[in-house]
Amino acid sequence: QVQLVESGGGLVQTGDSLRLSCAASGRTFSSYVMGWFRQAPGKEREFVAALSRSGGSTSYTDSVTGRFTIFRDNAKNTVYLQMNSLKPEDTAVYYCAASVKMGLMTRGLFYDYWGPGTQVTVSS
Repeated sequence: QVQLVESGGGLVQTGDSLRLSCAASGRTFSSYVMGWFRQAPGKEREFVAALSRSGGSTSYTDSVTGRFTIFRDNAKNTVYLQMNSLKPEDTAVYYCAASVKMGLMTRGLFYDYWGPGTQVTVSS
């Protein structure tokens, strides 16, 4: 089992950058596929990015491709989401998630563990 805690959210302006971190407990972090999801007020949770166990493969939703980067440091049991050129439509609670399944899953139901989330607000 793994516990996840996100950090790094905040209030920024359009065009700014933020780096979210997700720290994982346990000694098997490198065995999990990691993902980032977000949920805006009144909307369903949506996939943002996923990262393979080794960090060599990634997947992004179209709206963040070229602006966001997911990466991990297995030695620090941490996955990151670097967010550049932020837009008001990126405003949401961001969640990291871990999956024991293989493959870069884009659906939340395939993830086994979730963090409590961190708020990102982008003002126009």
